[in-house]
Amino acid sequence: MSTFISWMIAMLITIPFIGYFLSFVFIKQITKNHRKAVAISIDITTVILIISVHFFIKTIWGHSFLWLIVLVMLLLALLFAIIYRYLRDEIDYLRVFRGYWRLNFLIFFSLYIILLLYGLTSSVMESVIGS
Repeated sequence: MSTFISWMIAMLITIPFIGYFLSFVFIKQITKNHRKAVAISIDITTVILIISVHFFIKTIWGHSFLWLIVLVMLLLALLFAIIYRYLRDEIDYLRVFRGYWRLNFLIFFSLYIILLLYGLTSSVMESVIGS
């Protein structure tokens, strides 16, 4: 049983879109609301993408930069709150967090694609040059 759970976690980290799809189907069945299912699935996928980017970086360069990922996320949250405060007089913490979390989805989705392409390209180049 633990092998199956480990396999599922590894698959979700490697291919986070499966996590999005599974969470979307599950939440859609529960809520019967398409928009809510998409929003919650994106929130869940953001966590999976953050973990995936961390492991991609660790695999490609051999070092963990989790501290840097967390630091950038905290600075981005601070910047997001400051900009929100500048544009509006009052901070609505739920809206700020929701916007910040969606921004994280876009950033980590982009990083995931870039690291995936970079990892594949460097792996192919190493096998071609190494032979």
